[in-house]
Amino acid sequence: MARKIVITSGKGGVGKTTVTANLGVQLAKSGYRVIVCDLDFGLNNIDVVLGVENLSTFDVVDAVEGRCRPKQALVRHPRYPTLYSLASNRISDRYVSPQAVRLILDTLSPQYDFILIDSPAGIDEGFHRAVACAEEALLVTTPHISAMRDASRVAGMLKSYRLSRVGLVVNMVRNDLVRRGEILTPEEISDALKVPLTAIVPEEDRIFLDNVTDRFRPFRLLAGFYTGSRPMAAQEPKKKSFWSGLVGALHR
Repeated sequence: MARKIVITSGKGGVGKTTVTANLGVQLAKSGYRVIVCDLDFGLNNIDVVLGVENLSTFDVVDAVEGRCRPKQALVRHPRYPTLYSLASNRISDRYVSPQAVRLILDTLSPQYDFILIDSPAGIDEGFHRAVACAEEALLVTTPHISAMRDASRVAGMLKSYRLSRVGLVVNMVRNDLVRRGEILTPEEISDALKVPLTAIVPEEDRIFLDNVTDRFRPFRLLAGFYTGSRPMAAQEPKKKSFWSGLVGALHR
């Protein structure tokens, strides 16, 4: 049965979908059968990030509403043969329940190793639908105070679900600012959110330009965490930043 992992964030624009897509690519490169499922019905673009937006005939809503079988809604990636996309290109005019989506994913689960669920940002209805379909969660934030404050709210909401594991990705980290103590270190962010640090992703032009790359070490390490080849986030000891005193503001 596939491990169902929801990737979520408190704030839009922190790279949640990029992390989802790149994690899927790295797992597929390691030989695992992976579905990347887009449950962000409002801003659905996982198929665009993966470069398969012109290949889908059906989407997850079609499967839920019975216009196709779940397997027919999958799009196989032309470059990574064990990577599949399950898009959500069309908003249903009827309410799509978490139970209906979970039934689709449960139907597909026995044939795959991982199902990565791209959740909408925030804690609205779409967030709850996505998290209800998962058994694990990965919270993505950047070192910006506004993003971390929103991530803190999401971390609190995740505690209300019976998830076997919740991890943290700190994305778009500027190592020069960390060294000068001008932003919180990833370790400080992890402590503030009370979520174990899973991966640190530095700010890189290649990610901004290409969205998906199979040669970027942080995403290989993130995949290694889930496949068991790496037990924890690769990190170096960092001195406390000048901003560490603002950590308490995340919980006000």
